Amino acid sequence: MNAAADPVVEYLRLGLAFDRIEEGFVDAYTGDPALRVESENAPAPDPAELVRRARALHDELPAGLPADRAEFVGSHLRALECSARKFAGEEVGFVDEVHAYFDVRIEPGDEDVYRQAHARMADALGVPGATGDQLRDAYTAYRRADEIPANLVSQLIHEFSGSLRETVRREFPLPDGEVVDFEVVSDKPWSGFNYYLGDYRSKVAVNTDLPQYMSSLPGLIAHEAYPGHHTEHCRKEQRLVGTGQSEHTIFLVNTPQCLMAEGLADHALAAAMGTSWQEWAAEIYADFGLRFDAERARAVSTAAAGLIRVRQDAALALHDRHESVDDVALFLQRWLLVAPDRARQMLRFLTSPLWRAYISTYVEGYALLEQWLDEAGPAGPARLARFGRLLDEPLTPGVLRRELSA
Repeated sequence: MNAAADPVVEYLRLGLAFDRIEEGFVDAYTGDPALRVESENAPAPDPAELVRRARALHDELPAGLPADRAEFVGSHLRALECSARKFAGEEVGFVDEVHAYFDVRIEPGDEDVYRQAHARMADALGVPGATGDQLRDAYTAYRRADEIPANLVSQLIHEFSGSLRETVRREFPLPDGEVVDFEVVSDKPWSGFNYYLGDYRSKVAVNTDLPQYMSSLPGLIAHEAYPGHHTEHCRKEQRLVGTGQSEHTIFLVNTPQCLMAEGLADHALAAAMGTSWQEWAAEIYADFGLRFDAERARAVSTAAAGLIRVRQDAALALHDRHESVDDVALFLQRWLLVAPDRARQMLRFLTSPLWRAYISTYVEGYALLEQWLDEAGPAGPARLARFGRLLDEPLTPGVLRRELSA
């Protein structure tokens, strides 16, 4: 790197080049449009050259940056180097790949924990002691009753987003003019996706390949919009980019910022509405003629929390132990009590070249942020203030671990 070059500009150039190799690698870019045009018009990048550039940039840090900014950029350069090595054809073990991307070490879950979760699930569903097909049948019946009629999905999306937006803006003020546009899509490997467009605007796509459920739609809207991804993007654009920290004008897949963002978004509904959000949701559903059993939904959700590592275990089986797709589909059906089509939809995500490691952002991100948030107590102003730090500060997994150890 030229000694006079701006390290952040070079980081942005490097990140933009990855989108030329794998479309979608740049999740969002709101920086200087000239850099985007430059990248699009440049020759196709050589992955081996991207490896060299990532290492060179990392070796020259802090390169005049404050320590916190240098740490943020450095952790992302390590992730980019690993992606470039894989693009260049290098074999990287899956556990090491996840560690390089997200700065966490993963290991298999405990099937005894899953069995205990099934026992709690059976109690919540009113079939204590049920296992196997009996438990799956009870869960299938519960989910069928939980389905949202297709003609109401769009209306409910807007109702929940409006209510959450009003609540969130009181605690975490958003810039004037911020807006989220929702659209219903199909044939995607994910359930929802936030496309941040810059200038405090987002487009949120909700996938309807499979049914939407009353127990999960509020969490999806909170995750993607208020106070999840959209809220985080807006506040960081205002408070970080607005003060010259232009490294936050780019959001790259398979980097530590993804683990932080997904962990934040999975805690978003509880941050906005508390742990008794089901009663709030039931009132909205009632306005549309739908009956939502808040107490049962909470009991089922609490039991299902013990199964959070199942999908990461599936990724380990696929990419670390190289088990067959059919065997992994059966594993998902067994522990998550889902139908074959739902398991296959999950496998689309777990086998995508771009997204195959991404499940760890939800599993490890949720766990790390929960531990860090719990230090402020189970509820109240102190915990909410900590959640606000996630929205506003350039935190990384390493920063959170240091605070926890301190």
